[in-house]
Amino acid sequence: MWFDIRVLSKFSSCLADQHLYYSPLMGKIADIVNRNLENIQDLRSLSVLMVSISSLISRRFQEKLVNKAELLFDTMDSSQVNTARRIVQFLRNIKYRYYPLLERCNKVFLSNMNHLDLDSISKILSLYYSLQFHSFEFILMTKKRLTEMIPLFDHPASCVKLFVALGPMAGPEEKKQLKSTILLMSEELTGQQALAVMGAMEEMESRNLRLIKKITSILHKHLDNYKPVELLRITQALIFLHFQSKELFVKLRELLLSYLKVSVIPSEISILVYALSMLPSAHLDEVRMSQIEAVLPQCDLHDLNIFATSVLRCIQYDHVYLNNIPAKQLKVLQKLDHYGHQRLQECKSLNLLWEEVKSLKGDWFADSLLEETVVTLQRLMDEMNYINVAGIASFISRTNYLSTSLLDKIASVVLQQIEKIHPFAILAIILPFSTLNYDPPQRDEFFGTCIQHLNSYLSALDPLVLVFLGYSLATLQYFPEDLLKAIFNIKFLARLDSQLELIYSSLNMKVQFRLMELNRAVCLECPEYQIPWFHDRFCQQHYNKDFGSMNGAQQQIYKMLAEVLGGINFVKASVLTPYYYTVDFECILDKRRNPLPYGSHNTTLEKLPKIHLESNTQIAGSRLPPGAEKIALEFLDSRAFCRNIPHLKGKSAMKKRHLEILGYHVIQIPHFEWNSMALSTRDARMDYLRERIFGEGKS
Repeated sequence: MWFDIRVLSKFSSCLADQHLYYSPLMGKIADIVNRNLENIQDLRSLSVLMVSISSLISRRFQEKLVNKAELLFDTMDSSQVNTARRIVQFLRNIKYRYYPLLERCNKVFLSNMNHLDLDSISKILSLYYSLQFHSFEFILMTKKRLTEMIPLFDHPASCVKLFVALGPMAGPEEKKQLKSTILLMSEELTGQQALAVMGAMEEMESRNLRLIKKITSILHKHLDNYKPVELLRITQALIFLHFQSKELFVKLRELLLSYLKVSVIPSEISILVYALSMLPSAHLDEVRMSQIEAVLPQCDLHDLNIFATSVLRCIQYDHVYLNNIPAKQLKVLQKLDHYGHQRLQECKSLNLLWEEVKSLKGDWFADSLLEETVVTLQRLMDEMNYINVAGIASFISRTNYLSTSLLDKIASVVLQQIEKIHPFAILAIILPFSTLNYDPPQRDEFFGTCIQHLNSYLSALDPLVLVFLGYSLATLQYFPEDLLKAIFNIKFLARLDSQLELIYSSLNMKVQFRLMELNRAVCLECPEYQIPWFHDRFCQQHYNKDFGSMNGAQQQIYKMLAEVLGGINFVKASVLTPYYYTVDFECILDKRRNPLPYGSHNTTLEKLPKIHLESNTQIAGSRLPPGAEKIALEFLDSRAFCRNIPHLKGKSAMKKRHLEILGYHVIQIPHFEWNSMALSTRDARMDYLRERIFGEGKS
């Protein structure tokens, strides 16, 4: 049979241009490609076909195409940016973050950066964002290239595209230029362009009220033309940017309700209900609740979770503002629980389950479905392999639910299939062990294999990933020398500083804290590496700004400790230790186990004393009389433990370890002990504190 791949690829493009992705003709094309795949040698034409047929092919066929593209990649001219982009687009379409191909495509983009136009860069950034693929070098070079383009465009379409692409990574001066340009031509923006600008402003965490008002007025004007998912994006952006407009919110509510009255598609109904629940008056009448109830049997877990989140918001609104919770809402919530459990119990495929649960979060999922989800994962865990292991590990670390059988299975899969697992996925795999403070049976072999697999990739890893990786391993008491040398050097820290300028503020701060905590862990646990402590100034700025007041349980314990120890001057609250750990309470016992008094201090129960910050070695001075012991008492709330069992999580376990290195005897007071029936009286709690501090027999 005659077969010309170039003709076939052009024909598939024509069908795709007419949105005939699911047509019988496209199915015929997919079948021809499948039967002739071994003979295809033209990657350019194959990449066109891959994108065209991606909507209707099986998982097995998808993997065959990925393997074929990888095999043919070296035959491709390195200037074929469009071919590389189509391969990334195919991976996005099939939701497969296949690192080996993404890396190779990324190298093509980097080597052709000077020839990439605004349209190409925008498309690549969008694809990377969808795949959650991060390339520090690409972002850095893109920022430089796009910044050079700022003076070149004066047309609204181009300026909006540049604003969306460059805005989130731009520096203060570039952001100012971009915002000024968009303001100047705001009157010419279409509804879709205004929507794109609003989305970028949300990502930029912009608080430019003048621009927000201008863009919002355009959105308001075009509100009738937006689809349900676009109305949701508008609602989310307005709430995130703290923009208040009663008139706009009323119009949004009317439109959402009008769409809801005629909609019959479960996913669309869930979007509309979710948007309505975010508006200031989060109320749904009985008719709308009945509409939700009617589609529940058709919903997947993702839609059920969205409905549950929305109904819970409405219940809260009705309770607070109307002093009433309609019975219909409670009935719908019960049905949501029922259908959620039913869907989990009937699930027969780990990959299908993973597609539904990977983005689930929120109170309803955690309270109602998490345990059943873990049971289902355990039931299907024999299907775990090198493709899905990192995703499942990431899900476990996010839920804080300790399932030793699942973690043991993850370790086993990694040890058996490590050669097929890309080094970029190692952080996600290690994370649940670090977060949940769990060692698998083959601990040393497992972590050693992961670290060895990473070593040749240390220079290629994203700087943020390297910091998070180092910190995660440190919580597990693993300090690989090559990894630490890759992080603690001037060149790497300069790269990290460059990347911190490109990311949003909350992630920026999280990275800085993780680097500080890693620096502290190395100084305390591996002094032989002679890595200096260089976070004094950062910590001083943070503790000057964020040192707060005690919560109710801490105030209660503070009063009782003062009584147990013999007075207010025998206990210190909120002590700052060397290397900037905060200790809830500190006291000192002499060699006969008698409390020693501190000098006068003015701690009140409402506000902590002002901290005098000097060199870290001077904080909470360590000079003690011979034989005396410094005691740190820590009240541990639910965040310090796994969700399902009272097992101490990694961060709290590391803090205990470090305080002991600093010379403390650490006494941890778990919330479930302090709030238990056994300690329901004041006398019982006083006895508990005496026993923990002085040991049995002391009264």
